[in-house]
Amino acid sequence: MKNKQLNRMKNDQGFIAALDQSGGSTPKALEKYGIPENTYSNEAEMFELVHQMRSRIMKSPAFNSERILGAILFEKTMDSKVDGLYSADYLWETKGIISFLKVDSGLADLGNGVQMMKPISNLNELLIRANERHIFGTKMRSVIKEANKEGIKAIVDQQFEIAKIISEAGLIPIIEPEVDIDTLDKKGAEEILKEELMTHINALDENHQVMLKLTIPDEANLYADLMTLPNVVRVVALSGGYSRDLANKKLAENNGLIASFSRALSEGLSVDQSDEEFNQMLDESIQEIFEASIK
Repeated sequence: MKNKQLNRMKNDQGFIAALDQSGGSTPKALEKYGIPENTYSNEAEMFELVHQMRSRIMKSPAFNSERILGAILFEKTMDSKVDGLYSADYLWETKGIISFLKVDSGLADLGNGVQMMKPISNLNELLIRANERHIFGTKMRSVIKEANKEGIKAIVDQQFEIAKIISEAGLIPIIEPEVDIDTLDKKGAEEILKEELMTHINALDENHQVMLKLTIPDEANLYADLMTLPNVVRVVALSGGYSRDLANKKLAENNGLIASFSRALSEGLSVDQSDEEFNQMLDESIQEIFEASIK
C-alpha cells in the first residue's frame, strides 16, 4: 500500500487538504463554520463538533481522489471513525485519498525572529499509532517571522532532526517551516530558507525522503529547484492567511507547486447549509484550488 501511495503522491495531479486544526485553532475554525464557543461547554464537545465538520467534508462527493491527493489529520481525527472506519482507512478505502498526521505540539516563544516547535514528548508513541492507523506521513510546523539567518537555520535543523526519526519509523515527513505572510522582508527570509533546505536535503541519504510545505513565495518559482531533488517527494503550499482567491492566484504563478490549504479550503462552508448547498460550495472551492495546483 505504501508504495502505491508514494507513487500517487509523487506523480498524480491534485492537492492536499489540511483538516488538522488542533486545540488552539479549533474554536476559530468552528466559529467560521457557524458554531460559536458558547454553544459547547468543554473540550470533548468541541472536538466532537469539529469531527462532525471534518466528517461532513470527507464524506462529501466533492471530496474525491480525482482532485485531492491527501488529507492532513489531527490526532483525534486519526483516532475517530467515519462510517465505522478509522479516518485514514475511510479516506483510502472509500476515496483513494492518502492520510498524513499532524505530530507537532505547537510553537515555542519567539526567539531570533522565529518560533521553533515545542518538544514532541510523545513522538515515538504517536508514530507507532500512526502506523497502526495506516497513516502515510506526518506534518510538523514552525514559523519564521524575520529574515534572521541564525533563527531560520535553527528551525530547519530542528525540522530535519525530527524528520529523520519519522522517516526511520516508515513514514514520510512533511517539513513545514512557514514564513509568516506579514514578515517585513519576506523575500529575504524565503531566500535564506531555500538555501538551508537545499543544504539539508542534499545531505540526506537515499533512504530518507521528505515533503516540504512552504508559504507561497514572493518570487514566483523560487522553490522550483527543490522539486527536482531526488529525496523530495512533493513540494506543497500553505495558504498562510491569504484569502482563497489570492492564495490560488499566487499559487498558479508557481509551476509544480500544489496546494495544502486549510482555511482557504473551508472558506464559505457553514453548519446551516443544506447538504446540497454545502457540497456545491465545497465542490467550487476544491475545483478552484485544483486548477491553481495544476497550472
